[in-house]
Amino acid sequence: MSSHVLTAVAWPYANGPRHIGHVSGFGVPADVFARYQRMIGNQVLMVSGTDEHGTPIQVQAEKEGLSTRELADKYNRVIVEDLAGLGLSYDLFTRTTTNNHYTVVQNIFTALYENDYVVAKTSLGAVSPSTGRTLPDRYIEGTCPICGYEGARGDQCDNCGNQLDPADLINPVSRINGETPEFVETEHFFLDLPAFAEALTAWLKTRKDWRPNVLKFSQNFIDDLKPRAITRDLDWGVPVPLEGWRDQPMKRLYVWFDAVIGYLSASIEWAQRSGDPDAWKQWWQDPEALGFYFMGKDNIVFHSVIWPALLLGHNGKGDHGGTEGVYGQLDLPDEVVSSEFLTMSGAKFATSRGLVIYVRDFLAEFGPDALRYYIAAAGPENADADFTWEEFVRRNNSELANEWGNLVNRSISMAHKNNGEIPTAGELTEADDRLLTASRAAFDTVGDLLGKRRFKNALAEAMRLVGLANAYLSETEPWKLKDDPARRDTVLHVALQVVSDANTLLTPFLPHAAQKVFEALGGEGVWAAQPQIRTVSQDDGPDYPVLMGDYTTQQAVWESRPIVAGTVLDKPKPLFAKLDAELGRTGPEWAPIG
Repeated sequence: MSSHVLTAVAWPYANGPRHIGHVSGFGVPADVFARYQRMIGNQVLMVSGTDEHGTPIQVQAEKEGLSTRELADKYNRVIVEDLAGLGLSYDLFTRTTTNNHYTVVQNIFTALYENDYVVAKTSLGAVSPSTGRTLPDRYIEGTCPICGYEGARGDQCDNCGNQLDPADLINPVSRINGETPEFVETEHFFLDLPAFAEALTAWLKTRKDWRPNVLKFSQNFIDDLKPRAITRDLDWGVPVPLEGWRDQPMKRLYVWFDAVIGYLSASIEWAQRSGDPDAWKQWWQDPEALGFYFMGKDNIVFHSVIWPALLLGHNGKGDHGGTEGVYGQLDLPDEVVSSEFLTMSGAKFATSRGLVIYVRDFLAEFGPDALRYYIAAAGPENADADFTWEEFVRRNNSELANEWGNLVNRSISMAHKNNGEIPTAGELTEADDRLLTASRAAFDTVGDLLGKRRFKNALAEAMRLVGLANAYLSETEPWKLKDDPARRDTVLHVALQVVSDANTLLTPFLPHAAQKVFEALGGEGVWAAQPQIRTVSQDDGPDYPVLMGDYTTQQAVWESRPIVAGTVLDKPKPLFAKLDAELGRTGPEWAPIG
């Protein structure tokens, strides 16, 4: 019986195009996982969208001379196109400025409010003296009053892990323009996070397979929970659904609150667009369903503490009890799968310093699979990883082109030249059996690693099989067996079977290349389905682009499928292009090293 697997992917912020550091944290790992889960027969729902509220969107809009809505529309489309080009197989990639999202967010807020997990109180809010606009906590930096770290943010200190209030910082300044913020009294709603400490602690104790850094960080954060502001003084965001608040032009729900609810709202929107409005419940209300959340390490606390707290509050499961909200009993995450940072020249990617490689530039130059392979093989799965052009070129040339591409090309080329089809295998030798046994066994090994979210090790195991197949061809030398065509055909049949198996193993990582290999082996139809950009409509709102896809008709299944002798083979085309070694020293002109 198949399982329902929610793949919830962090929402990229729509204040500019995304760079390769972003997709290494949330995009590629989630897609590798989702594609594998579909291949083993599970029912996957992969959702996300662009995060479009908050002050940073307004600030960028002013810089570009656009309205806030125009800026959100602009970068929503850019990001949708980039993620489609990368082949991320979303069931729905939407946005937070939809009527559906507003409704779901307001319903969650109402459930929390009615269960007494939201309280109003007066607090000090940071305001920009030059614009009069509220500054988000994360856009204020200063010295931590607890540990003395000079780069602490207004919501927490990354050095000591403590929650902070912007007014507590020593020498606070705005990250937007460097000015010292003013702190003024204002009334806001606060989420009573301490009321969930006991329930969250008990829940985290049941999380046995999480990455150690995620679990430790989350447990430490719970030790010092404080009420957290849930509304903000600004005019861009989801209105507060209460009398006396709903129509106030400068009171909106905080962007951190509405963004995490997007996983649920996107699932509900997907269900509505699929023709079965209740379909989302299979992934959210079934205790047997599994939910995996993918993001970079700077988003851990929002997914491992705050989002579970919102779900508990909606379910009536905190210290105050309560009744479940309109969405019934909602499942908490099964795992928060956090990646570390992809850096460049030892520093975080930074557009302001020219230290950035945008996804669309990379795709235009090198295509999607070269980037997907690099992220999976050398990305920041468990530790920060530094991107260098030299390492990218080396992996592309020696691993993708020389090892995998060469194995595919020479195996199919020899069979095409000598037979014009997949040859028939004769009697197998010990060497033949050894390679075929290793090929079949790889499905369990690689599959187990993918299921445990150990993508780097899984890819290494798949490539190990590629190495064994190359060694087999070098040892058997079928090009020298002109006088023994039966043996030559057997060797080529074995090699092509392993090419087929390895292609299946690599499909979650390299879906575009996998389609080409499938066709080169004589396959017809869709092997690895790709997402599609669709323009959708909504009631009383503008049309917008989304990513969706029909992944049910693809032929990729996680098993060794016997190749069929007699299948016609055409002369293959090179699978991967080798890159000039000079690129490894300089990089393209559009990607300054800083």
